[in-house]
Amino acid sequence: MLNLERLRALHAVAENGSVAAAARTLHVTPSGISQQLNKLEREVGVPLLEPQGRGVRLTEAGRILARRTAEVLSTLAQAEAEIASLQSEVTGRVRIGALVSPSRTVLPRAIAEIRHAHPQLEITFNEGESEELLPALIRRDLDVVVVDSWSTLPVELPDGLSFTPVYYDVALLALPASHPLAENKVVALSELSEHAWATWTRGTDFHTFTVRTLRAQGFDPRIEYEVAEFPTQVEFVAQGLAVALIPRLARVVPPEGVRMLDTVPPLGRDIYLAWRTDSERPAVLAAIEALRRQFDALGDSRN
Repeated sequence: MLNLERLRALHAVAENGSVAAAARTLHVTPSGISQQLNKLEREVGVPLLEPQGRGVRLTEAGRILARRTAEVLSTLAQAEAEIASLQSEVTGRVRIGALVSPSRTVLPRAIAEIRHAHPQLEITFNEGESEELLPALIRRDLDVVVVDSWSTLPVELPDGLSFTPVYYDVALLALPASHPLAENKVVALSELSEHAWATWTRGTDFHTFTVRTLRAQGFDPRIEYEVAEFPTQVEFVAQGLAVALIPRLARVVPPEGVRMLDTVPPLGRDIYLAWRTDSERPAVLAAIEALRRQFDALGDSRN
């Protein structure tokens, strides 16, 4: 019978694209992964990896075995969930990941609710972007994640995951109070082509969302301030250095000298909870319900 830990190593290479990335995911050394794969190749009697540039790729046999391993891991996760459901008390561990904007309000309240209801449950939390959280969920590094899907940057929903929408958010335009358009109720984004912008760092979803949204309005934004925090972006606006798009869910209280305005076109996003369909353990379900209740408590962001 094939060794499960060696199969996990192959599956991790397939999911992460390299031996080094697989080693980071499994918290072992690259040499440890290589040793496991060498032993697995001897067990099956055919090569599972082949050189590709400076790295490796799976052979056809390797891809078949990795695919079957994914099915085995899914079956084991389902078995764990079924056994856990027999317990009267919610125990174990649940690992939650979420976007920055709900991390300030929703996540602390949801985690406090879970701890109060299930004191034996261990909870960990990681903050990130959708492009980081979904792969971590697929790799089984996280159990429940909060991700978003902007109207101009829809998220791709992978197979094997369950999703439920929990909130509708909108982005507001942060303008200096001295700006000629600051007294308007609504501002057309097409009128801001000459301005400097503050947004998230290059490579993040929100940076991509900002660029794509403004290009659709007929101009390439001049992004001069890349800052990984919405309140700091608003401070640049307060100093008259830039304008910015800020999600209402971020709950940023604008300082004196900043106006937060609706935009034309309106910019909306759906907030989703996501989890692996094969891992609906009581701990995961408890986290989902607590998160759902805390998002419901926020009310409608459009009001």
